[in-house]
Amino acid sequence: MKISRWALVCILSGAFTEPAFAVDPQQIFSQGGPNPGVIACSTCHGADGLGMPAAGFPRLAGLPADYLTKQISDFRSGTRGNPIMQPIAQALSEDDSKALAVMLAKMPSPAVKPVTRAHAAKGPGEILALRGAWDRNIPECVACHGPSGIGVGATFPPLSGQSAQYLKSQLNTWRQQTRKNDQDDLMGHIARSLTDTEVEAVSQYFADLSK
Repeated sequence: MKISRWALVCILSGAFTEPAFAVDPQQIFSQGGPNPGVIACSTCHGADGLGMPAAGFPRLAGLPADYLTKQISDFRSGTRGNPIMQPIAQALSEDDSKALAVMLAKMPSPAVKPVTRAHAAKGPGEILALRGAWDRNIPECVACHGPSGIGVGATFPPLSGQSAQYLKSQLNTWRQQTRKNDQDDLMGHIARSLTDTEVEAVSQYFADLSK
């Protein structure tokens, strides 16, 4: 069989060789990555990926893969600031980030109580979640994050199923502008328009929706 000069060049240069496989994402999750900077995700996010509420670490299980991939990228670039996650994200390869995100998205997520905008809203947290505060240009949370705050696509993550501590911390990072990876500063505007009491109330409201 004759081989063309171009094919021979490609073979010798490695152009036709199979790409290296990414590290098993389960290994990264439970044991860490080949780079020493990548500690096991389960160390902070739990063996089930449901987070560690007392320490403020969020659940990753069941979050959309595209959303998780974007967050890792944003940690890497610094548009989402976090002293723990930034060096880990920088030590992960692009392929490993994507494989890990796909695996996490398939992990079981907590059940959530069904709530829609048709429900009566009582108290500051529920009013913000279901009605918003349009006098301050604050839309209801479920308008973007979906009924019961279960999330919509890769842009609007689930709020229910996260701990109140984590939700509060994220609203405060938006307020302090250490997190600025949203479209058109939407979340930044909303967070900065909330009072401390409202931040506490709406965070607790969505945390309580998890069964």
